[in-house]
Amino acid sequence: MASLRNASPRLRNYFKEHYIPQVCEALLCGLLVTCPKDPLKYLEKMIILIMENGLEHIRWDMCIDPSMRPMIRRLSETYLEQLFGLDDQLMTPELMIKACTFYTGNLVKTHFCTWRDITIPPVNESEVLAKKLEIANNYNDFRCKRYLFSHWHFYVKDQKERLKASLARLQQLFYSHRLIISLSKWKDKARQKCLRRENKLLLEHEIQLNKWKSKQKINIIEEEFVFPEENVPEPVSDGSEFDISLLPESAILKIFFYLTLRDVIICGQVSHSWMLMTQASSLWNNDESMKYISESCPGVLYLNLSNTSITNRTMRLLPRHFHNLQNLSLAYCRNFTDKGLQYLSLGNGCHKLLYLDLSGCTQISVKGFRNIANSCTGIMHLTINDMPTLTDNCVKALVEKCSRITSVVFIGAPHISDCSFKALSTCNLRKIRFEGNKRITDACFKYIDKTYPNISHIYMSNCRRITDGSLKSLSPLKHLTVLNLTNCIRLGDSGLRHFLDGSASTKIRELNLSNCTHLSDASLYKLSDCCPNLNYLSLRNCVLLTNIGVDHIVNIFSLLSIDLSGTVISNEALVALSRHKKLKELSLSECYNITDAGIQAFCKGSLILEHLDVSYCSQLSSDIIKALAIYCTNLTFLSIAGCPMITDSAMEILSAKCHYLHILDVSGCVLLTDKMLQHLQRGCKQLRILKMQYCTLISQEAAKKMSSVVQQQEYKPDDPPLWFGYDREGKPLEEQQNIKYKRSHLNSLRRSMQ
Repeated sequence: MASLRNASPRLRNYFKEHYIPQVCEALLCGLLVTCPKDPLKYLEKMIILIMENGLEHIRWDMCIDPSMRPMIRRLSETYLEQLFGLDDQLMTPELMIKACTFYTGNLVKTHFCTWRDITIPPVNESEVLAKKLEIANNYNDFRCKRYLFSHWHFYVKDQKERLKASLARLQQLFYSHRLIISLSKWKDKARQKCLRRENKLLLEHEIQLNKWKSKQKINIIEEEFVFPEENVPEPVSDGSEFDISLLPESAILKIFFYLTLRDVIICGQVSHSWMLMTQASSLWNNDESMKYISESCPGVLYLNLSNTSITNRTMRLLPRHFHNLQNLSLAYCRNFTDKGLQYLSLGNGCHKLLYLDLSGCTQISVKGFRNIANSCTGIMHLTINDMPTLTDNCVKALVEKCSRITSVVFIGAPHISDCSFKALSTCNLRKIRFEGNKRITDACFKYIDKTYPNISHIYMSNCRRITDGSLKSLSPLKHLTVLNLTNCIRLGDSGLRHFLDGSASTKIRELNLSNCTHLSDASLYKLSDCCPNLNYLSLRNCVLLTNIGVDHIVNIFSLLSIDLSGTVISNEALVALSRHKKLKELSLSECYNITDAGIQAFCKGSLILEHLDVSYCSQLSSDIIKALAIYCTNLTFLSIAGCPMITDSAMEILSAKCHYLHILDVSGCVLLTDKMLQHLQRGCKQLRILKMQYCTLISQEAAKKMSSVVQQQEYKPDDPPLWFGYDREGKPLEEQQNIKYKRSHLNSLRRSMQ
């Protein structure tokens, strides 16, 4: 059977289903290529291999050794399909003959046409050439026209753009000219309005001053006129009454020692002198007093025992009777011990205590702090000042169980280091305050944004090892509102710029960088853009700050208070500050480049000013007082200490207009006399604090009389110190002597700061 093409369908399907052609092809190819010595064993071995691999994976070369396989491209599934007649293709010998005939004819036709075109020359060559030339000329004309048109198009476009730019420029000049005219008119009107307002203020000032002087003359006349009944002599004492306050203090104490605590309290209510006698500390047994208080007032919430001599007896009373106590101050109480702190856990304990002040209690050890932690686990506010014995171990012992602490104040604790910050990481701190510490470094702020994300107040005054790295670490804090880095002398422009670039600058309200002497104008230009909510700014003694830096600060429209003391600014800076209009507090102490003109210009634009400090600006005169009286009538604080040219007449004007003055410092104003005190008594009825040291022309009698009017008074009739720079008559000292004493004074200040 040469072919199965005409066989029955069942037989053809049998061959296909059992892969008969593929098996035969693989075995036959293996025999032809391998040529084994024993063909039957070879066929038996290969059939077993085909059975193991399966008929589905059979290939034509699978029976051939890999090293002997020929590189033949496979054209069909099997070469034996045609042999057995199983291929369904249409390829037959007849079709092959037709295909070859067609291909040969097409090839002959192509070559014949090519040969004909080459061998037979064209008959109309001139016509063809003329036609081609015409086409070339037309193309050349087209290119020339396109070239000319493109140049013309660009020229017209350029002319239109120039015309448009010219029209825009003319329009801009027109608008600018119109704007200049409008601004000039507005400026003239504003200048006229400002002049009218100034004239009005001056007129009102003169009228009020004249009225006040007239009223004072009438009061003086009435005081000098004495009615007859006022001359009635006082009755002479017959000696039957005796004033106990005239006895020696030791005798008074012996008398009061015989009285009970209740009787002593009653005696203190007799008169002012008796109250002073009963205030002697030796009369009061603090522990005994606390016993009465604890029995009578068990509902006390706030208890201040600072600077008393309480012992462990009082500490034992606290947890037994004061169950609701929330605020406790034991500052500078040095007679109780660690055992007394252990008593706090007795009874119901002081578990409601929220605020604890242990300032100055140097007797407390680590054990004592551990006792506090066991007794008062709810403490939120901790204050420990003036505690040189406070160490990191004390803080660790306290924080172990007091995890609710939100604010800590450690002033005068030099042995606290970065380890305390690490221990406090378990608390949700919102306020920290350290002063005078030389062991705290940038490491404590390294992860502050992750450790204390909610912190809002940071006071790190006089911590000398803090550098720009700390400011960079503080920049991510999103809730920071108060930052005080006074006397951190290693801070500079780089650190401040990093801080302003962070998210902390957006909510900052108070920024104190006093004595950061490396800060300059370069880091201040970002303040207006990055600190939109800044209210208080202190750049005291930043000697690199100039008028340019102040120009940047003026753009902080939320600013209410600024301290520029000890800087080299001049009148230009004050003129710039006068444009702010919203400043309420300004400090310019020791600014030697400002003059009366600068202060007057500032006062004209600062009608809501309440606080002004121009102390130790010895170049200022009484003209600034007149400017303050005219424009700044809401003034509550004024310091003109060290200004030797201030006179009584200027203070009279101030007293006549500034009736809301609460605090006044005229120390070193050597030209002031007793008349100044009379003016203050009549005009400044709300004066509470008066400082007048080194006022040599003010008598002790007048000062004593004035002390009964104010709540606090500082008076010293001595000559001004040499570092003031002038003598008791206000005359400047010799230059060399002045420089010598100023240097010695600065050196002493530096030593005190260190």
